[in-house]
Amino acid sequence: NNMENYSKSEILQMVEEEDVEFIRLQFTDMFGVLKKFFLFSGKENSRKFKRSIVISLIDALASALKIPAIMCVLMGVIEGKDLGKYILGSIAIMAVSIVVGILCKMSSTVLQTEGGYTTAAFKRIEMAEHLRYVPMGYFNSNSIGEIASVTTNTMENLGDVATRVVMLTTQGLLETSMIILMILLCDWRIALVSLVGVAIFLVINTVMQNAGKQASSAKVDCDTELINQIMEYIQGISEVKSYNLIGKQTKRLNAANEACVRANVKMELVYVPYHFLQSIVTKLTGVAIIGLSAYFYINGSMSVLYAVGMSIAAFMLYGGLETMGTFSSLIHVVSVCVDKANVVLGLDTMDIDGKELNPENHDIEVKNIEFSYDKRKIIDGISLTIPEKTTTAIIGPSGGGKTTLCNLIARFWDVDSGEITLGGTNVKDYSMNSLMNNFSFVFQNVYLFADTIENNIKFGRPEATHEEVVEAAKKACCHDFISKLPDGYNTVIGEGGATLSGGEKQRISIARAIMKDSPIIILDEATANVDPENEKELTLAVDALTKEKTIIMIAHRLKTVRHADQIVVVDQGRIAQKGTHEELMKQDGIYRRFVDSRELAVSWKI
Repeated sequence: NNMENYSKSEILQMVEEEDVEFIRLQFTDMFGVLKKFFLFSGKENSRKFKRSIVISLIDALASALKIPAIMCVLMGVIEGKDLGKYILGSIAIMAVSIVVGILCKMSSTVLQTEGGYTTAAFKRIEMAEHLRYVPMGYFNSNSIGEIASVTTNTMENLGDVATRVVMLTTQGLLETSMIILMILLCDWRIALVSLVGVAIFLVINTVMQNAGKQASSAKVDCDTELINQIMEYIQGISEVKSYNLIGKQTKRLNAANEACVRANVKMELVYVPYHFLQSIVTKLTGVAIIGLSAYFYINGSMSVLYAVGMSIAAFMLYGGLETMGTFSSLIHVVSVCVDKANVVLGLDTMDIDGKELNPENHDIEVKNIEFSYDKRKIIDGISLTIPEKTTTAIIGPSGGGKTTLCNLIARFWDVDSGEITLGGTNVKDYSMNSLMNNFSFVFQNVYLFADTIENNIKFGRPEATHEEVVEAAKKACCHDFISKLPDGYNTVIGEGGATLSGGEKQRISIARAIMKDSPIIILDEATANVDPENEKELTLAVDALTKEKTIIMIAHRLKTVRHADQIVVVDQGRIAQKGTHEELMKQDGIYRRFVDSRELAVSWKI
């Protein structure tokens, strides 16, 4: 009640230095998260956000013009003359405020929406590119669930939630700041009361954000675990149904779902009391402004014009701030999402900064290589020479290291010691793209994309023409069955090739490899699970693929391996035997036992 007895500087000194420092630090924390998001967004999108903030500042200034517009009308009413002139002036100011506000809001919203969703889209692509160079050993059921969660839930939160948080938080702060500035031009005492209310509001908001940090992290973690459980359930649905484990499996899925519900509810309950306190502070501050304006008018230190104007401004002051307070509770969800995305983008990759090399020949040398996974040695001192345009068959007991050896040759993993050379140059000296240009793969478990058959074949060479696609399909013996499909080569197949038989998928994958036309072909048990009806056509397709190529095949069928230029028997990470079919048949070892067991199986009759 005695504020008029103090100078402005004396009243400002009443605010404790510790409180000012506390508020400054909390602003630093909040804007630190926004800065982190801007950096994560990249230069172009960050520029969009910054431009939108500048536009929001203009919008906030336009919104604050409502105060002088109201004051203009009040001036005419109080003076009792030229009311029409004052009303027209008020209308003009309001018209400018509304038009500028609409244009600014539209521009700001478009910029921030584009920035948010573009960030999410391009970060998904950046993650996909980054994961191309992560060692294959990283990918398992857990990591795939984590990646799926980050690329879906996390990126969706950043594209949607982060955009709203940035837009409404900055807009609320700017709008409140401009209104306080307008009040300051009218009466510094009311402006000071407004600032004190804002300071108390921000202290509560800061405490709320700190209280919600753990809840925000728990929410994001639960979302990730839920994705993990959904993927595990879907991927294992055949086993679940076969062994009648539906109840047990859904119990884990339901538990993850319920945990997600609890985490979201808990996060909301953490924020509710603080939202209530923030609302109380804004309402009480408004009451204080109205009360003080009336008091200053009664004691003669404020005119009726300013007293009424400040009372009206009290109702306008905190609308944007309350919206900011509500959405700023999600600021740490944005921080956690950025951190999770950066974890994926920060995964260690293989050294891919090699040279764009084109080898003069395609001889492969494996020199005393070793490789371990999770401290378990998989490859233990293997040396092998694979001359250009020869066929090497790799056989051996399950788990002996056959597939791992092929993956090391193609540099899906890096060896722990030793080296692998292609054309006399260490594979690590090649850039990843130039190395992959030399390899084509046909796996036992074929993956086809949810796209047209033509695009699946062109995956090996996207720029290929339709005629080239048809030629590759004919060589792979799949043109006939493709032509019988309703839309031919434009038939869209289900994800993973679910709408095709196993033999049909294999032949399309071979057509894809034929299209790529790489000099080295790796066949990982490509014909292991093919039915007799498809075997002949698949064999012809493989012959077309492998003509005049360097072939490395993992196979268990005798007729597939017996004509190979060399047969390598891998057992327990070592080469147990090596030679031609005739040479190995003279030795008492794994290969001869393998042949005897196959011949015995062929002789079985029903």
